[in-house]
Amino acid sequence: MGDCKFCGKPAGFLRNEHKECKRRHERGKAEFIQQIAAAPDRGDLAPLPDRLREIAATCQIERTMLPALMIAGFEEAVERFLDDHLLTVQEEEKLSELMKVLPVSQEELNRNGAVTRLTQCATLRDIQEGIVPQRIQFDGMLPFNLQKSESLVWVFQNVAYLEQRTRTEFVGGSQGMSFRVAKGVYYRKGGFKGRRVERTETAHADTGWLGVTTKHVYFAGAAKRFRIRFDKIVTFEPYDDGIGLMRDAQTAKPQTFVTGDGWFTYNLIANLAQM
Repeated sequence: MGDCKFCGKPAGFLRNEHKECKRRHERGKAEFIQQIAAAPDRGDLAPLPDRLREIAATCQIERTMLPALMIAGFEEAVERFLDDHLLTVQEEEKLSELMKVLPVSQEELNRNGAVTRLTQCATLRDIQEGIVPQRIQFDGMLPFNLQKSESLVWVFQNVAYLEQRTRTEFVGGSQGMSFRVAKGVYYRKGGFKGRRVERTETAHADTGWLGVTTKHVYFAGAAKRFRIRFDKIVTFEPYDDGIGLMRDAQTAKPQTFVTGDGWFTYNLIANLAQM
């Protein structure tokens, strides 16, 4: 005879839970998440902790499960506000208050990138309003030599840098009769029909840091290190996972940076270039 893992009472032969206890437990987890997700819209967040404790106790939700449920609720709240890819000052303040109320660290809340997305949208809003964003903190030395007249706005790590390269090869062949002149030497009489063909391909050149400031795009990898002034960029090419840039130079070729987030990278650089 087994006991129910939720209420502790006998559950029957070879059973460890009551169906009703299981249903109440699942409903409780869903309500727990929903209470957090909807809390910013209610305004007053003070009653939220007590309400969450009540749900956890009534629905027998283990203490070890609570942090994961809090993270899920916070992520749902962020997704609601960022559904239109816009974040107002009021929405940012509400989500900041929610982060303070929840007994979970910012690092844990950002487990799936929710805090990062929140910061990205706030950064874009600052730029569009003519404000120089100051929302990132970096511990340690950056591999960029920034100018005194510029400010760092964002840093991407583990960025793949791709270059467009031209490869030349010869295709075709020769035809005609050949006869031996000396041992190991042959002379072919006929026309050579080969021709030179140039093929353009995009190749991985390096992996490193991509820094975006108020004036430049910086890249620092093991083999490649350079910066590009915004006013020297002719075109911006958006990609799902990055951005392509074309410099204003006669011999310039497309340069692609794979950051993993094309939407934010494109909007960040394109808007800063117009700031």
